[in-house]
Amino acid sequence: MKRASFMWKAMNLASSPKESNPTMAAFPRSISSMAASIGGLAVFLVIASLLLVSYPIGSTVSGYFYGIDSVGQVDLPIFEGNQSSIDRGHDNDVDVVDKDSSSGSDLKVLISLGGVNNNSVNASDGQSGSDLQESTTGASFKENDVDKGSEESSSDAASTDSKSGPKSDVSAVPSNASKAGSDDSDCDLYRGSWFYDSLGPLYTNNTCPVLTQMQNCQGNGRPDKEYENWRWKPSQCNLPRFDAKKFLELMRGKTIAFIGDSVARNQMESMLCLLWQVEAPKNRGNKKMQRYFFRSTSTMVVRIWSSWLVHQTSEPIDFAPEGVVKLHLDAPDEHFMEFIPNFDVIVLSSGHWFAKQSVYVLNNEIVGGQLWWPDKSRPMKINNIEAFGISVETILTSIATHPNYTGLAILRSYSPDHYEGGAWNTGGSCTGKEKPLAPGELVENGFTDIMHKKQIAGFDRAIKKATDKSKLKLMDITEAFGYRHDGHPGPYRSPDPNKLTKRGPNGKPPPQDCLHWCMPGPVDTWNELVLEIIRREFASSQSSSV
Repeated sequence: MKRASFMWKAMNLASSPKESNPTMAAFPRSISSMAASIGGLAVFLVIASLLLVSYPIGSTVSGYFYGIDSVGQVDLPIFEGNQSSIDRGHDNDVDVVDKDSSSGSDLKVLISLGGVNNNSVNASDGQSGSDLQESTTGASFKENDVDKGSEESSSDAASTDSKSGPKSDVSAVPSNASKAGSDDSDCDLYRGSWFYDSLGPLYTNNTCPVLTQMQNCQGNGRPDKEYENWRWKPSQCNLPRFDAKKFLELMRGKTIAFIGDSVARNQMESMLCLLWQVEAPKNRGNKKMQRYFFRSTSTMVVRIWSSWLVHQTSEPIDFAPEGVVKLHLDAPDEHFMEFIPNFDVIVLSSGHWFAKQSVYVLNNEIVGGQLWWPDKSRPMKINNIEAFGISVETILTSIATHPNYTGLAILRSYSPDHYEGGAWNTGGSCTGKEKPLAPGELVENGFTDIMHKKQIAGFDRAIKKATDKSKLKLMDITEAFGYRHDGHPGPYRSPDPNKLTKRGPNGKPPPQDCLHWCMPGPVDTWNELVLEIIRREFASSQSSSV
C-alpha cells in the first residue's frame, strides 16, 4: 500500500498542473517546475521497474490462463520394445505406473493372446434389450426387431462408484498369435498384453450422450469399474491412447463409416464418445444411416446397419418359402454399397448373425441353411460357417474392386463372446468377471476359432483380387479380446433396480449380455487400433508420393 500511495503521488506530481492563477496556463512553465516534473517522472519509473521485477506481468497472466507451469518429464518404466521417453503431461504412450500399488512402481500387466474360452457363440446382434438368443450351428435363435436406421441414444444414468479391488501382479507368457493379412508396418499390433492403466478411460458414461443403454454398465448399476482401466500394449511397440484431435485432423474433410451388426454400432458409439470429449458433433442422420458431423474439420462419422453384409431377401426361392431370410452369398448388400464412393474409411463387422435362421443361395441356387432345412434327405452343400467365409470374400472383393471406391476398408475380426460354462440358454454366464483372464485360464473356443479362420480365409482370397487403388486391412482382435471376459455388460443391461444380477438358489444365472462391450471399456481399444491403422496408412501414402 505504501508503494502504491507513493506511486500515485509521484504520478500526480508529474502530471497535474499547478493550482494558481488561470492566466498562467497561457505562459511557458518555469524551469523549476519543469525540473520538478522530470524528477517526479524519474522517481515513478524507478519504482515501477522495481515492482515489475518483483511481480512480472507475464507470469501472472500465464498463471491465470494456464494454471500451474507445464508438466515436466516423468520417468516411467518401459515395456519391452518401448524405448522412448514418455511425457505424462501429454498423455501420449501407454506405459503407466500404478501409484496405488504397494511398491509404487509395479507395472500391472496381464499377458494375453493365447486362446479363447471354450463356449459357443451366443449373443444377439439385435437392437432391442431382449434376452440374447444367439446359438451355434444347431440351437434356435430368437429373431429380434432391428431398427436399421433410427437414431439410437439414451439418457445417461448416474455412474455407480465402486471400491477398487486388488490388481493382478505382473505375468508373462509367450504369445502364440499369428498375424494374417494385418497391417505390417512398424510392428504387429495384435500380439501383446493387457495392462492396468491407472489414468483410466478418456470418457465416462455421463460424458457421452449417444451411449446405448445396454452398454451403459455403470449407469445400469455395475458395482466394479476396473474393467475400464485395462489397456492393450503390443509386444514390440506402443499403441497410443486415443487422441481425438489427431483423429479429426487425420480425417479432415473425410468420412468414416461403421457398417455391420450391433457390434459395429457398439464400436461406432465408442468412436463418438471418444470424439465428443473435444467437440460435440451435429446430428445429420436420416432413415438410411446415422451421421454425425464434426464441424471443426468437416469430418463425418457414419453408421449403416447390415446384418450379414450380403444381399438378403424374404421372397420365395425354389423350395424356400416366403418369410424365411435368403442370403445371396455372392452378392453384396446393395443398401450400403451405393454409398461407399462417399466414404474414405470403412470399418466392417459381421459374423454373429450367421447363427440366425437363414437360407444360403449361390448362383441363384439354394445350397444350405441355418436352423432351416425342410428336406433332410437332401444334403446341404454348405453350413453357416462356410457361408460366413464366403460372405466375407464377397463383400471385401466388392469393395476392393469397386471402380469408384479408393478408400481404406478395415475388416474387424470376429468379436468373441464369453458365455462361460454353457451357451446363453444352458447356463452360460460372464457374471462377476472383474479383470482380464490370466495366462493359463483360457481354453479354445472351437466355434470362435473356426469362425475366425473362415473370416481370415475370406479376407486372404479377397486381398488377391484387390486393385491397386483399393486398400484392405485386417484388424485382428479376436485372440486378444478372448481374454476380456470382464468387459461385457453381463446382467447389467438396464437401469431396472429390480433386475437379477446374481445366480439363483438353483444356480441359474440371470439374463445377461456376454457379447457386446461396456462403454467405456475394451471396445475403445478397437478405435485406438483404427486410429493407428489410419495413421500408418496416411503416413505410408505421403512417403510414397514424395
